[in-house]
Amino acid sequence: MRKSIVFVVAALAGCGATVAGWNWYSHGRFIESTDNATVDGDIAGIAAKVSGRVAAVEVGDNQPVHAGDILLRIDDADYRAAVGQQAAALDAARAAVAVAEANLAVTRTAIAETRAQLHAAEAERVRAGADLARYAKLNAAQFASEQRMQSARADAAKANAEVERIAAALATQESRLALQAAERVQAQAQAESQTAALDAARIRLADTVIRAPIDGIVGNRGVRLGQFLSAGQQTMSVVPVAEVYVVANFKETQVARMRSGQPVEISVDAYKGRTFSGVVDSVSPGSGAMFSLLPPENATGNFTKIVQRIPVKIRLDQSARQALLIPGMSVEARVDTRGDEGPLSRANAFALRPADGQAPQTANR
Repeated sequence: MRKSIVFVVAALAGCGATVAGWNWYSHGRFIESTDNATVDGDIAGIAAKVSGRVAAVEVGDNQPVHAGDILLRIDDADYRAAVGQQAAALDAARAAVAVAEANLAVTRTAIAETRAQLHAAEAERVRAGADLARYAKLNAAQFASEQRMQSARADAAKANAEVERIAAALATQESRLALQAAERVQAQAQAESQTAALDAARIRLADTVIRAPIDGIVGNRGVRLGQFLSAGQQTMSVVPVAEVYVVANFKETQVARMRSGQPVEISVDAYKGRTFSGVVDSVSPGSGAMFSLLPPENATGNFTKIVQRIPVKIRLDQSARQALLIPGMSVEARVDTRGDEGPLSRANAFALRPADGQAPQTANR
């Protein structure tokens, strides 16, 4: 009887070892796991773009919000006054442009009139010159008096002087036209500058209303009614809990066969006995130590080799994103590396995430 029991126990142990060995050979040896992993998310920090006193806080702690929802309002009295001031300055600049254009029109009309006068004066000069030539011949033949000759000579000189005067006036008006054209350009530039200033004032006025940039839940709300905010001061955060992901820090000896698109099983400490699914998104281009505040300097005499951790980003499936997973939760990640046993390469290790709506692809090299 005792021998039979020993035989049965040995047989069961052999079967168990065989099953365990086969399970390890067909599945277990491809699984890379780590408990150095947390839920993470692209948390949006909400900061004030303009300074001012908080007039209203529209959200409470841990309140769900949608993109575009108003989070808080800053007193906008000063910014409304600035908009009114810039609008008045723009009206004045536009009026200056209108005045410059009117001056140009007047000067162009005066130039046209002066040119007509110049043509008339030139015709008069031609007539006076002809009279002078005719009376010169008559005077030489003793058919015209010396007085008439002097009068013709004076008329010719007067006609020449009138042509020169009008030509000078025309040149002055043309110079004035060029100056007024430059003044018009300057006035137009000033109007455009005032338009830009008004747009900037309106933007600053709009910035007194701070809205949620994404869907999520309000967290770390440190702003209170009546508080004075400076430009750039942090007020709260919006956590996109529906778009969280997992960052698992695997040992460098575990990532050789990891590829984008490989399936991942995730256990969250907050949900005992429940697992979630995901896929490998990408492998970090550097170890976690390289992105720390003080990166390691191994070119020293006291170097000690330490196994490094490589961050791996894991995208969760829809069912996992519907659960209450919030950044900071501790998880355990298990990556199934079957399907790609080739060497690690840049192409498959740092593969880009597939476009939304497309199924992830596993590299097979």
